[in-house]
Amino acid sequence: MTIPSATTPSTPAAALATGPGNTSTPTGAPRGRGSLGPVGLVLAGGISVQFGGALAVTLMPRAGALGVVTLRLLVAAVVLLVVCRPRLRGHSRADWTTVIAFGIALAGMNGLFYQAAARIPLGTAVTLEVLGPLALSVLASRRAINFLWAGLALAGVVLLGGGGFDSLDPLGAAFALGAGVMWAAYIIFSARTGRRFPQADGLALAMAVAALLFLPLGIAESGTKLLDPTILALGSAVAVLSSVLPYTLELLALRRLPASTFAILMSLEPAIAAAAGFLILSQALTLTEAAAIALVIAASMGAVRTQVGRGRAKTLPGQSA
Repeated sequence: MTIPSATTPSTPAAALATGPGNTSTPTGAPRGRGSLGPVGLVLAGGISVQFGGALAVTLMPRAGALGVVTLRLLVAAVVLLVVCRPRLRGHSRADWTTVIAFGIALAGMNGLFYQAAARIPLGTAVTLEVLGPLALSVLASRRAINFLWAGLALAGVVLLGGGGFDSLDPLGAAFALGAGVMWAAYIIFSARTGRRFPQADGLALAMAVAALLFLPLGIAESGTKLLDPTILALGSAVAVLSSVLPYTLELLALRRLPASTFAILMSLEPAIAAAAGFLILSQALTLTEAAAIALVIAASMGAVRTQVGRGRAKTLPGQSA
């Protein structure tokens, strides 16, 4: 769950990513060989996010899911507020309403996802979660071919559930799907916040809102455990791996990388999550589960490519996109 720059994507297909503040690339961003560096940064950010998520799962038995989310949001908020130093005055009521809604979406996305990750394998949780942005992209594009991508994703979900989700914790699956809904809401309010606040100011304020919302929940579940030096250190590591580091890497990458390429790379998140779950949590995938994840990844990539193709088709002959 991934950064902020001066603007955020106005189309869902350009924002198929896990985490806060996915952004559009500047016009004229270099392509081809010049994109190799930014691609590496995005992939490094994705690996950081998912391995941070795996570390969070190992911490949950000691601090609880709500406690881990609280530590992640709180540390990330402090870092972003210190770095961005957002201006608090001079904003309209609509500005604050937007950033608060963004913070609520951010808190819901993280809270529901971590509840899911505590109950079902990490790769499965991310696969179900990515259905939210995928559905938003399909609905926004209104093209017939997107029903093909929706069908592929549905086939992947059916495979993942073994035809009836008997092999999965139903509550865990519900939490993951709920996180996907909040991810779609996050994308919408991320774009609106990016238009109202400069640089990453809106993200920093939204992260603070999310942290304040979760603080009572984390205290209620974990209490003084949140002050344990070991738990605090591990929670800070989760915040750095899952928020601060990927946001920074993606901010650097998005200055040179087309948003469409970024979105396609973000479609690989379920595969990265499955790898992190296997390496850190010993969560091996069956052949059927691997095929299901591959179908959802293919559907996400197809939806992004369709959206990109639609944008190019609108460009007049002789004009550059």
